[in-house]
Amino acid sequence: MAKLPLSPPVLPQLARSRSELPEGDQWAYEPKWDGFRAIAFVDGKEAYLQSRNGRPLSRYFPEVAFPPGRYVLDGELLILSQDGKPHFDALQMRLHPAASRVQKLAAEMPADFMAFDLLALKDEVLLDEPFRKRRKALEGLVRKPVSLTPCTSDPTEAEPWLRGAEGVIAKDLEAPYLPGERKGMFKIKRVRTIDCVVVGWRPGKEEGTVGSLILGLYDDARELQVVGHTSAFSLKKKRELRKLLAPYETGERGSAEPSRWAAGRELEWISVRPELVAEVSFDHVSGQRIRHGAAFERWREDKDPGECKIDQLEAA
Repeated sequence: MAKLPLSPPVLPQLARSRSELPEGDQWAYEPKWDGFRAIAFVDGKEAYLQSRNGRPLSRYFPEVAFPPGRYVLDGELLILSQDGKPHFDALQMRLHPAASRVQKLAAEMPADFMAFDLLALKDEVLLDEPFRKRRKALEGLVRKPVSLTPCTSDPTEAEPWLRGAEGVIAKDLEAPYLPGERKGMFKIKRVRTIDCVVVGWRPGKEEGTVGSLILGLYDDARELQVVGHTSAFSLKKKRELRKLLAPYETGERGSAEPSRWAAGRELEWISVRPELVAEVSFDHVSGQRIRHGAAFERWREDKDPGECKIDQLEAA
């Protein structure tokens, strides 16, 4: 990579969160992808992949190829499922120490590189150029096997990404590329709400409090499947929840043992009868689980627990 004008590590430019799309002539909009952020350094036929935090990624994705040339791309590593949606769990499986395992998974579920910015081309560093110019150069460069992320300056065209994708990235067309900084970009996440059955709870740090509620949904076989948790309650609410849940406890509990509610972590859990329904909001789903903690919205006394089905995760 000695011939390139940029050398790894180069930290990616980051985005600040906001609840709505910014509007105006200065903004461009792209879909938000659910993958691994990566910087690709391409020199001739050789390529080096760097993670968001500057670590090497190439050994985990040997099948990812780039057109020959001399350039540096910012983008996202993705594995798409049969329905065309990003499969984040499959990406995580690739971070495996055994090369044989990596090669097997690479053949079974190959990853793609989705490009959305150009940081250097031939001998020219483009970091100080406005995004408008970098995007035009990117469009002239990218070809298969690399994919080019969609981009629009029309907020009405971006709205569907807030409903059907992971959200939207808004970029200031006149902004330079600022490695590691949260300037010139916003991320507007797709926020979804569903109704879940409360199937258990985990203790809070303070005695007599609830730390989190364990959430479940019914599958096609009418079995409850744990799909995530909701926490971040105030101390007052944590105490109130402890009293609220007490009459529903089944007496079943566990800690530091294989459990459908421990999800591989050593956390104490207390079971409750599946009679309480909570509406929660969230932004990421992976493998029929809410990947990040859900936010509690309200109790749904009007909703029958049996109506809380796992297909909500697909429809949300």
